[in-house]
Amino acid sequence: MSTALDIASVDFEKGGGLVPAIVQDAASGAVLMMAYMNREALEQTIARGRAVFFSRSKQRLWEKGETTGHTLDVVGIALDCDQDTLLVTALPRGPACHNGTLTCFGDEPRSAATRLSFLAKLEDVIAQRASEKPEASYTARLLDKGVARVAQKVGEEGVELALAGVGEPGQKVIEESADLLFHMLVLLRARGITLAQVVRQLESRHLPR
Repeated sequence: MSTALDIASVDFEKGGGLVPAIVQDAASGAVLMMAYMNREALEQTIARGRAVFFSRSKQRLWEKGETTGHTLDVVGIALDCDQDTLLVTALPRGPACHNGTLTCFGDEPRSAATRLSFLAKLEDVIAQRASEKPEASYTARLLDKGVARVAQKVGEEGVELALAGVGEPGQKVIEESADLLFHMLVLLRARGITLAQVVRQLESRHLPR
């Protein structure tokens, strides 16, 4: 976790020693939950790299997932303009809600932005396969064959998409597009390039200046 947050700048006094902490999925952008932190909870969150809150009912600190294992791995913490509310971006390990839903506001809304964020999650899965190299993983086996073979697969998938685009039904175009996107992400991994770098390149070309 990386954070430039200055704990001394957080206004705990306004809320009687507590500040609201809104938790947002770092990958999808979905709002997962809201809880409260006191100074010690914030310090423990930063120290552990996992979300720690203050329970108003039990009057003690509690780490999210301390009994279920569904922890929140903290990516960053930001302070709002009034210095009395925290935005915690995190990667959840399982449902964020004790009721079993992905968020405390129900299952994660499937907005267009959330659906596109799946590419970032897929990128993480590919990185995990590359690191752990499970025997049954197609991704791991492909990466082990080297960049040239991965690049060849991207070329093959691109041709298949082009052919489908000319005369195949729409569903076939969708399937081939998915294959191409997947193999493109594998190639980026093989070359040590992130999807974020590609997006920034697109932004530099197409966003107004």
